[in-house]
Amino acid sequence: MVVRCEQVPLAPYTTLRVGGPAARFVEAETVDELVDAVRRADAAGTPVLVLGGGSNLVIADAGFPGTVVHVATRGAEAVPGSPTRVRVQAGEEWDPFVARCVAGGLSGVECLSGIPGRVGATPIQNVGAYGQEVAETITEVTVYDRRTGEVRALDRAACRFTYRNSVFKGDDRYVVLDVTFALAASPLSAPVKYAELARTLGVEPGDRVPLAAARDAVLKLRAGKGMVLDPDDPDTRSAGSFFTNPILDAAGLADLERRVAERLGPDIAFPRYPDADGRTKVSAAWLIERAGFAKGHARGPVRISTKHTLALTNPSGAGTEDLLALAREVRDGVRAAFGVELVNEPVMVGTAL
Repeated sequence: MVVRCEQVPLAPYTTLRVGGPAARFVEAETVDELVDAVRRADAAGTPVLVLGGGSNLVIADAGFPGTVVHVATRGAEAVPGSPTRVRVQAGEEWDPFVARCVAGGLSGVECLSGIPGRVGATPIQNVGAYGQEVAETITEVTVYDRRTGEVRALDRAACRFTYRNSVFKGDDRYVVLDVTFALAASPLSAPVKYAELARTLGVEPGDRVPLAAARDAVLKLRAGKGMVLDPDDPDTRSAGSFFTNPILDAAGLADLERRVAERLGPDIAFPRYPDADGRTKVSAAWLIERAGFAKGHARGPVRISTKHTLALTNPSGAGTEDLLALAREVRDGVRAAFGVELVNEPVMVGTAL
């Protein structure tokens, strides 16, 4: 059923615990209810915010002046004739879905264990961690197209996945209804790509390990960084990594090398990883730390996580502007030190960095 309320506080629906009220709040438990709620709001000319688990969201202190549609659809099923292809409703919680895949011998998402939020958000952000991203296994996303008023399916190419990005991000045209994943029937993980995970598992990059071992190792690593939600741990009141890792062209990389040598010395090396089109990905965490922002660095009531430099945390119920003041301090400090512009990973609603 659809539940409609007015002036509902949104902070409790986000992992950062920030955000003012929704003028109107609708909870949709079926696909039909979800499509109908968005269609009705569009017909009335009302702004719409589609809300899932709130794990990658920063909502303004003023709240949202239109209709918030909370996605509460549930269900996952094998695609007929293809038992390793699984269609999952957008409102399903992500980590329990990963746990079921691991327990059922389906490989391909095990390194994405422990990530908060719901399945419908994963293609938007092209969620990834520890060497995996959902673009590797997503084959189709069913959407409601607000421009045409139709329900349609987008294949992987149409999703235009790139690093932490997709056709869905930054554009509210599509409402994700369900996501189809093509997994592998195997008791072993996909080849382990991430060096830190390989070290934790005691294997070489490229090796495969039992699915449960991969999941357990990832959960251990994430918990050590405050990246597994825990009501007793203030460091988990975050949106995970607040900044994406910068991707630099040749000129940008050369400029960073020069600045690092001038600031830290000619023999200092920084983490770098080859990316597409000859570009290079560099570590945002490394830049933040070398710009002078240590774990636990505080600005008023908010702080950088004591466990992980990339996470900004809200341990005492601060507001959105408090959080963004810290984010701007970090962004501006990295720009001044290294000439690199950090970009926020969470989606901003009614505000901007």
